[in-house]
Amino acid sequence: QVQLVESGGGLVQPGGSLRLSCVASGGTFETYAMGWYRQFPDKERELVASISSSAYAYYTDSVKGRFTISRDNDKNTVYLEMNNVNPGDRAIYCCAGTPQKTYQPGDYWGRGTQVTVSP
Repeated sequence: QVQLVESGGGLVQPGGSLRLSCVASGGTFETYAMGWYRQFPDKERELVASISSSAYAYYTDSVKGRFTISRDNDKNTVYLEMNNVNPGDRAIYCCAGTPQKTYQPGDYWGRGTQVTVSP
């Protein structure tokens, strides 16, 4: 059973930075496509960024140039570095993984971590 546990969320000021982490256990992490999604109130979940097993990254347009996804296979961890955040980034951020090539991983999910952007 694959488990994903996120951390790193919290309160950040507009223009500030935050780094989210997602630690995986129970699977062969290095072969998984991993991704970060965010959930806004009353809206569909949105894919923020994903990274393949070969470290190819995908970003949704609204975060390009501000967010960076990366992975450390030795630590079974995927990161989301969030820079220059704005109030529109406020959401619950969840990581997801899939044991195959896809830019929209979604077989396994973490519970999420809240990111709040406020002065």
